[in-house]
Amino acid sequence: MNQGLLLRFENLVQLRGACQQLRALSSRKVCGARWTPVEVSAHPMGSLPLHPQLWPKHRLISAALAQCRHLATKEETKKKKKKIPLTKGEVEIRQKMTVEELAQAMGKDIDHIYEVLLYTNINLDSVEPDSILSEDHIKMIVQKSGMKYKSAKLKEEKERKNTDAVKRPPADPAVLTPRPPVVTILGHVDHGKTTLLDSLRKTQVAAMEAGGITQHIGAFIVHMPSGEKITFLDTPGHAAFSAMRARGTNVTDIVILVVAAEDGVMQQTIESIQHAKNAGVPLILAINKCDKPEADPERVKKELLAHDVVCEEFGGDVQAVNISALKGENLMVLAEATVALAEMLELKADATGLVEGTIIESRKDKGKGPLTTAIIQRGTLRKGCVLVAGKTWAKVRFLFDENGRAVDAASPGIPVEIMGWKECPSAGDEILEVESEQRAQEVVAWRAYVEQQEKMKKDLEVIEAKQKEHRLEYEKQQQKLAHLTWRQRKAVLYKASKQLMFSRPKERTEMDENTLSLIVKGDVDGSVEAILNILDSYDCEDECKLDIVYFGMGDISENDISLAEAFNGVIFGFSVKANESIKKLADKKGIKIKLHNIIYKLIEDLKDELNSRLPPIVVETTVGEASVLDTFSVTVGKNKIPVAGCRVHKGLLDRKMKFKLIRNRDVIWKGCLSSLKHHKDDVQVIKTGMDCGLSLDKNLEFSIGDEIICYEEKEVQQTTSWDPGF
Repeated sequence: MNQGLLLRFENLVQLRGACQQLRALSSRKVCGARWTPVEVSAHPMGSLPLHPQLWPKHRLISAALAQCRHLATKEETKKKKKKIPLTKGEVEIRQKMTVEELAQAMGKDIDHIYEVLLYTNINLDSVEPDSILSEDHIKMIVQKSGMKYKSAKLKEEKERKNTDAVKRPPADPAVLTPRPPVVTILGHVDHGKTTLLDSLRKTQVAAMEAGGITQHIGAFIVHMPSGEKITFLDTPGHAAFSAMRARGTNVTDIVILVVAAEDGVMQQTIESIQHAKNAGVPLILAINKCDKPEADPERVKKELLAHDVVCEEFGGDVQAVNISALKGENLMVLAEATVALAEMLELKADATGLVEGTIIESRKDKGKGPLTTAIIQRGTLRKGCVLVAGKTWAKVRFLFDENGRAVDAASPGIPVEIMGWKECPSAGDEILEVESEQRAQEVVAWRAYVEQQEKMKKDLEVIEAKQKEHRLEYEKQQQKLAHLTWRQRKAVLYKASKQLMFSRPKERTEMDENTLSLIVKGDVDGSVEAILNILDSYDCEDECKLDIVYFGMGDISENDISLAEAFNGVIFGFSVKANESIKKLADKKGIKIKLHNIIYKLIEDLKDELNSRLPPIVVETTVGEASVLDTFSVTVGKNKIPVAGCRVHKGLLDRKMKFKLIRNRDVIWKGCLSSLKHHKDDVQVIKTGMDCGLSLDKNLEFSIGDEIICYEEKEVQQTTSWDPGF
């Protein structure tokens, strides 16, 4: 028994010595943290020496670790992490890096990035490993980590070689051969441009056009009796087709300006003169409709002086020819003047080598696919040639002249319709022939790449501007909430987001009601372009928003119906068709399809559709007016009711309608009458010149000289204030 007590006493002494040594080590920061003793097992510790000061230090520490635990708080852990020295070096950064990518570039873990972001205004709740960081935040994280940054070079741009197709150098004058002049007919709408060309060609072009006005460019060859060929471009004169006229002058050699003798210089006449001046093209003046009694050619010539168009008889260099396109008068004189001017210009071209040209118009045909009308400017185009225009290419399958007949080749100055395009190029695009289909694909890929890079650059500028705007908003919001605790801040933000969430459906409904979504389809690229240019002038977004969901060429398709259904839109088609199955599908889904062949009728229909989206306004129409001549009161039960003695001096007073009380030109009351009497009799109507007594449904005091106005309210449909300019 005594031996057992002695053994237990020895164990207690050993434990006391171990604790003293541990406390000494802790005070010298050997372990760097605070150690606390815990309960010891009742079993013997084994054979330990009686003198603890003679124990090896490693055995002492291992024994203490077996019987103690380490207590560390979160604050101590953070301090410990912050004291770790950061490896210095250069970090290669680039735009749009994610949190994970930046951590890999720095050689750190993601938690390190999160820790540095604590010093920024970024909400860490919304940051994920794949979240994109702004360039400013990336630089700040690197600097806070004790590192330097350098911008990564775009390797792709260095490796990517420019594979675009370019024009050939100027040809040797020895190989140049004469070519037909390209003549564009310009002028105001309905001044007789197409009729003039029709008379020259001896065809019925004007009779086939919708509304008698040209809807897109027509390119034709006219064979003169003397054997010369002249290529004519007939451009639209309507205000909507300004871009088409500009394209016509860019590929032409001579401009024939058609002016009606009875109308004189009009808006599109001035615009046509400006197009010719910008292109540096000489003018020939054709004064049309000279057979009419009210024709005054001299007035036209004088009006043109104000626009720097000086005719030869006034000492200028512009030839003027009086014609009648309808009756065919003086047309040969005009043609001879054109040929003479062409000879002076000495128009020549290189008919050998790779083809160069310009697309005048493009369209889609159901049987033939994408088609383009083009003017060849260099080389000779044949079947099998590989062409590039814009971001598409073609292997020429067929060539057609202006009458739809297949031809084998087209030389410089000749208009031709090309079949074989992969997609429709844009009107005005430059045509270049390349050696092979593979080369054409390289050119198209390069152009698509360049466009993508430009788009990315613009998008990046927009993104950076938005990020800056959102950062400023966030900082303002944080300043407002700076005096609150983090729990209060969370509560405020939760309430704000909850309120926004519940308000969204209402905002979406209002947006849908005040937005007109459009799907625009046209027969050719130029028609669609003209419509879009008109829509660009829309400036009444406060009345009704205009959203162009899709535009393209070709007939109405099921895809158009699906888009219109998804966006609650309207389909507008210009010179296109919709088959019966498409019409039935649209009727079933409640989609409006509006088809037109004349541009100004399409715009009028569009304005009507905009008007239908505007809310009606209430208009007040005055029915009668009366003046208060005297005031008195009538006792009804215990209440005194003010009564006005009035005389009607205009129109009539109808008790069923609404009334307003005007005093000193201010409306002080609106509502319905409570009573209307004539000689103590209740009446419904008081006519002009009659006296009456009336009281209002509120106990308002009358004053002599007050005006009583009887009026009715009507809802009137608003009309848009948008003016497309014609």
